[in-house]
Amino acid sequence: MKPVHVIGGGLAGSEAAWQLARRGVPVVLHEMRPVQSSPAHESDHLAELVCSNSLRSDDSDYNAVGLLHDEMRRLGSLVMQAADKHKVPAGGALAVDRDLFAQEITRTLEAHPLVTRVAEEVSTLPEAADPDDLFIIATGPLTSDALASSIGAATGAESLHFFDAIAPIVARESIDMSKAWMQSRYDKGDGTDYINCAMDKTQYEAFIAALLAADKIEFKAWEKNTPYFEGCLPIEVMASRGIETLRYGPMKPVGLTNPHRSEKSYAIVQLRQDNALGTMWNIVGFQTKMTYGAQERVFRMIPGLENAVFARLGGIHRNTFINSPLLLDSSLRLKARPHLRFAGQVMGVEGYIESASMGLLAGLYAAADRKGTPLSPPPRTTALGALLTHVTGEAESQTFQPMNVNFSLFPPITKVKSGRDRKLAYTARAKQDIAPWINQTGPF
Repeated sequence: MKPVHVIGGGLAGSEAAWQLARRGVPVVLHEMRPVQSSPAHESDHLAELVCSNSLRSDDSDYNAVGLLHDEMRRLGSLVMQAADKHKVPAGGALAVDRDLFAQEITRTLEAHPLVTRVAEEVSTLPEAADPDDLFIIATGPLTSDALASSIGAATGAESLHFFDAIAPIVARESIDMSKAWMQSRYDKGDGTDYINCAMDKTQYEAFIAALLAADKIEFKAWEKNTPYFEGCLPIEVMASRGIETLRYGPMKPVGLTNPHRSEKSYAIVQLRQDNALGTMWNIVGFQTKMTYGAQERVFRMIPGLENAVFARLGGIHRNTFINSPLLLDSSLRLKARPHLRFAGQVMGVEGYIESASMGLLAGLYAAADRKGTPLSPPPRTTALGALLTHVTGEAESQTFQPMNVNFSLFPPITKVKSGRDRKLAYTARAKQDIAPWINQTGPF
């Protein structure tokens, strides 16, 4: 049987290789280390965790990440097997001994008779010499410049991004609409495209002071040369240019009328719908380098967001990723070149476990292709399905940014009002719906 080539030996590439091999499909795993080093990695091991040893919450009843863990375990994930074997105490989180974790995955893959590891840098997107050629691109957020250029040439430079400029996303149900209101600036469009949160002068000045005083995250060593674009400046950088700067930028109060108060607003924060379900709303222009704790504290000073639940917090960091909703089909194939699949952070998911999960799906789809057995997408009511649907079509391609798995990606459950009960309803539904789909996935 002809092998599937997996390019990149991070969590996504390692998981894809494992899912293929355990279904009897030969794999050639291309990893540029140790021939070519990465500015972030310290070893030659596969699946090295660079920034943290935590795979986040392992609670599969009340947390979307824990639910994703559960689904991956049920699908025989190598990443989850290694994590469970080498976990360290971390309360309700799944944290691992990073060295032992990477060594376990490396040893398991290199010992598998159907996996061949090749130490080489792949600098161009592979062409299909014949219709049976299959490739999975899983090169991660630090994709080499040469391969990034090749991806840009194949997909269009405007569809390839080299850093995240992420504004926070708020769960719609947590916004206090007794203070906020729906209106487009100057009533453009249908007139109600934005949620607006108004400030008076005292609130605005207190907000700016807190913004400037908040703790910030410094660029990592390999991000030092990441430039700020004027159109994507961190909000605190804009604020540092003068106390009135934001009132002439993303917080300008013109063209809007607050129905809750008669006096003119001094500044207005706008939120824009971020997914087709209308469950997530992006704070417009609020990309930031503040720490997560500082963001929650400062952004809850905005009237209407006092009890905001953040589906994603903001940030700016080096990260090469493609515009997946525009470029990929529902089985992670590049529409223009269906012999290529993308997986992991290079396709625009955020987080170790999310990257591994997309590698798992890419491996399953490639195995199904090789065996000639169709495989439908996982139900979108599951963690895998919700994340896959978001990155391959649900997200707005014009504003697409990497996303962690969270309940705002799931089809809403409206009959359950309590937040805790609603989370349990999401996970119970997902656990029921994933079972019949798992039966489709192999061993083929």
